[in-house]
Amino acid sequence: MLNGRRTRLDVHPMKRLLDVLREECGLTGTKEGCGEGECGACTLLVDNRPVNSCLVPVAHVAGARVMTIEGLRGRHPLQRAFVEHGGAQCGICTPGMIMAAVAVGRKPALDQIRTGLAGNLCRCTGYEAIYRSVMRAR
Repeated sequence: MLNGRRTRLDVHPMKRLLDVLREECGLTGTKEGCGEGECGACTLLVDNRPVNSCLVPVAHVAGARVMTIEGLRGRHPLQRAFVEHGGAQCGICTPGMIMAAVAVGRKPALDQIRTGLAGNLCRCTGYEAIYRSVMRAR
């Protein structure tokens, strides 16, 4: 399942999930930052768990539920909160930050947010606006 829809693709099983999403599926919301699993820009959810899609061969998600930023359809409270509270800066890390925050759950404490977003790097801000956005999402 990809963003709630059954999806069948004919691609090489070792192709990176990130590349399949962007090139084969046209889902360009998931960004490549480092390509090494260090920055979290490519974070998405696989069976509701955050995963760096630049590290995962597409074969590893066969039969799994994959959710990208597009799967939120612009209606998730975190997306609104990032806009309203300045959590988004240049936008490269934003989709990954939001997807990692979705995995943290509703009404998290600051420590839970810091832990949940620890694998996501932002080069534009001091993280306070990001944490504030996650805390104020309704």
